[in-house]
Amino acid sequence: MTNIILCGGSGTRLWPISRTLMPKQFVKLFNDKSLFQLTLQRNSAVCDKLFIVSNSEQYFLALDQLDEINKVNNSETKYLLEPVGRNTAPAIALACLALNKDEIVLVTPSDHLVKDEEQYRKVLQEAKDLAKSDYLVTFGIKPTFAETGFGYIEADGLDAKAFHEKPDFEKATAYLRAGNYYWNSGMFCFKAGIFLDELQKYSPQIYEASLKAYENASKSTTDSTCLIRIQHQEMLNIPEDSIDYAVMEKSSKVKVVPSDIGWSDVGSFDALYDELPKDENGNSINEKYVQIDSKNNLIYGNERKITTVDIEDLIIVDTGDALLISKKGSSQKVKNIVQKIRGDSELHNIHLTAHRPWGTYTILEDNPKYKIKRIEVKPQGRLSLQKHFHRSEHWTVVSGTAVVTLGEREIPLRANESIYIPMGELHRLQNGGKLDLVIIETQIGDYLGEDDIVRIHDDYKREE
Repeated sequence: MTNIILCGGSGTRLWPISRTLMPKQFVKLFNDKSLFQLTLQRNSAVCDKLFIVSNSEQYFLALDQLDEINKVNNSETKYLLEPVGRNTAPAIALACLALNKDEIVLVTPSDHLVKDEEQYRKVLQEAKDLAKSDYLVTFGIKPTFAETGFGYIEADGLDAKAFHEKPDFEKATAYLRAGNYYWNSGMFCFKAGIFLDELQKYSPQIYEASLKAYENASKSTTDSTCLIRIQHQEMLNIPEDSIDYAVMEKSSKVKVVPSDIGWSDVGSFDALYDELPKDENGNSINEKYVQIDSKNNLIYGNERKITTVDIEDLIIVDTGDALLISKKGSSQKVKNIVQKIRGDSELHNIHLTAHRPWGTYTILEDNPKYKIKRIEVKPQGRLSLQKHFHRSEHWTVVSGTAVVTLGEREIPLRANESIYIPMGELHRLQNGGKLDLVIIETQIGDYLGEDDIVRIHDDYKREE
């Protein structure tokens, strides 16, 4: 069985923890592990192959986090890179096209939490047995309260009668009382070929465009990975739709496996609060937190000391460059905050520390005319060969060995040595040693945006 892991989405309801270039599935929220890593560990115990669907930025995050837990044989891992998201139906279709038609697949999001893994394995086996009989299986989570933020599946035994949109509270309460309605988990199990047959039958445009995109994709295999890159225009040509709308709501082959597995989509700060350990006052445990007469608060932040006096039922999230304060029960509105800040800042997109295929950079100071960064490059890593039109840069090596390309020259630098990069000059930074390279970069210019970069050559084949 192959686990198709869907890594799309930016998790805007968990901003400012989650951002476009570091979405919630890769943030280490539980015992220094991310939801993505927990998904890998949970499913590698029941699946012998992994198939990770992501964009190019998330691909390198996935590689790093998979390597950290060292739980999965990389030779059994496939990656499919989407240049632009087109929802779950195309993502799953493209992955299934790369598999044998009789391969049973377990499709899971990368950002869900499952606490009862013993029960999880039991429902997976039930789903797998149904999939062997050519059914499309979805996992229905037994509701514990009248949730208005999830879609529902109406069931008649194991048969799916209908899929319902997110209800209002009155409808959700009626669903809960009825006893045959389940939260739609977004997890599925079926044979790759059966899904593609049903997709071709009920959403032929998605099937045909996905098939063409897959056939024209670039494919490469190394000792550790099989990598499939979909072309940008081919991806745009695929109609955008969810697996529910495209197939599951229309097919007569759908079964529902009721699943009481301690599931959460961790889709809001209220949901996150429910899953975190708490002190005797109901506050989430945080070494940086000091309180007086404060109860039942979610406190998140690991940089500055956070102190509260006489407050209850609040959400306080501090990430260094952004501070969120909300009433508990209102955290679904956080995504609206993201829309408000999207136009005039990069706060929705990137953290102070940004992860790149070659390492990380951290913004230490950001002013209209200059910016200071700490750049860390992994051994054998190197940045793209590039130039800037609006800024010059000064690099000082803190530790490690740098090899700097400047125009036609290659210049080695060690700790305490520095170099000036003139505006418009072709340049590249490379780690020339076996330890991490750390430099301080000072940018000076009239425009210091991250998009002032022209890549001439990039080892990682990122979008220009």
